Amino acid sequence: MTIEDIIYYLKLQDDFVLRAAETKMPTDFGEFRMIGYANKLDEKEHFVLLAGDPDQFNEDTPVRVHSECLTGDLLASRRCDCGSQLHKAMREVQQKGGGVIVYLRQEGRGIGLFNKLKAYELQDKGLDTVDANLELGYESDSRDYCVAAAILRDLGLRKVNLMTNNPLKIDGLHRYGIEVTDRIHHEIESNQDNRFYLETKKNRMGHLLKKV
Repeated sequence: MTIEDIIYYLKLQDDFVLRAAETKMPTDFGEFRMIGYANKLDEKEHFVLLAGDPDQFNEDTPVRVHSECLTGDLLASRRCDCGSQLHKAMREVQQKGGGVIVYLRQEGRGIGLFNKLKAYELQDKGLDTVDANLELGYESDSRDYCVAAAILRDLGLRKVNLMTNNPLKIDGLHRYGIEVTDRIHHEIESNQDNRFYLETKKNRMGHLLKKV
């Protein structure tokens, strides 16, 4: 068994995530239950937002696995669709009567904030988001969904109705034992600042987008 095999099987265990704190979180989109998760894998502080009664969650419960985007989520950047996708998910799980948003600290599709800003510099010079990451020596998408899968299992969910446009996210959860029973289309209207970015996600990364 290789080191990679050992790491993979460790990621399938549930005991590397730990509920560190839990509180109510009233927001402009409704009230959530917020649970902070510590973990032994990457030492990052991930969290979930729960709407509705967790005892009623099942495979039809809408779930959004959202990767951190400081510029989009906090600064409302128009260079991406991340902040709008997060707020859309918060609004829709409330409207549907319950759901889960797993917030992963995977800035810049896994490369971190400073490297994402460096990628933006390259995009300003004409590269698309894929080639910018490759130019910096990274994959086009370096994210891993093992922590998200462990968190979902901790919440009692092994089958989910996933809000996503990204087939790789579905594959990533499935790799760690989470079955996606259905996909909820989760697209945002493009603008003049992110249209090329969204076209790249559709044409080069396989995202299932209809409006670009």
